Amino acid sequence: MLRFLLSVVVGFALASLMLSLSGCSSKRVHYTKPGHTSAARYRATMRTYRVRGRTYHPTYVKVGDTMTGISSWYGSDFHGKMTSNGEQYDMHAHTAAHKTWPMDTMVRVENLENGKSTVVRINDRGPFVAGRVIDCSYAAGKELGLDKTGIAKVKLTVLGFAGKIYRPSAEQKRDHAEPPSVHLSDFGVQVGAFRRRIGAEITRRKYTTITRTPKHVIIREFTVGGLPLYRVWVMGFGSAEEAKDFIADRGITGGFVIRP
Repeated sequence: MLRFLLSVVVGFALASLMLSLSGCSSKRVHYTKPGHTSAARYRATMRTYRVRGRTYHPTYVKVGDTMTGISSWYGSDFHGKMTSNGEQYDMHAHTAAHKTWPMDTMVRVENLENGKSTVVRINDRGPFVAGRVIDCSYAAGKELGLDKTGIAKVKLTVLGFAGKIYRPSAEQKRDHAEPPSVHLSDFGVQVGAFRRRIGAEITRRKYTTITRTPKHVIIREFTVGGLPLYRVWVMGFGSAEEAKDFIADRGITGGFVIRP
């Protein structure tokens, strides 16, 4: 959330930007347009980061994914300040902070204690409080009744991306089309290579669990020296740097970045 150290979230690009701004006599801060985060800033906000000694791994999600936990809200103390994706926080807009879901993901937040719900767009990181899964803007929090209770148990449901709610066409409904997910790059990490497929399957299951993106942990079969070789890849990183962070954070011996 806004308390998050932005230099950690958005990396060197944002740090350079802030340094250049600090040298301006006008002291004006240039924010990104709501819902239009730059590609570089978006990739930066999907990198692994640490806050208060804890490591967080932003993850890709698809429409229909859910999460339950405690919601809080933040308001006037942060109004007008910069969010983690470079926007100006507007307490009257329907936005929210989430620790790991991608920026500009559209989310339905349902208050499980009173049945009220609202839709928000993620544009910030947080809340960095144990047990809390989302921090709603003042407007969204008030719609949920959080202005009276402070916190509440909620259910989150992914509705769409890039600031838009996914509404399947009649043809997509008829064909039972797979719901969309965040567009992934072609950067990946090879986490293992095996002569027997059973070894690859065990490794795939392991990384499916720890990355929470099972459809992007894949096995590719090659022929080397006339014999099969099964390589296990974790796909979907926004950059080579993000993939390297994944290797370092998990201590993957022999892991390396790939780009098929």
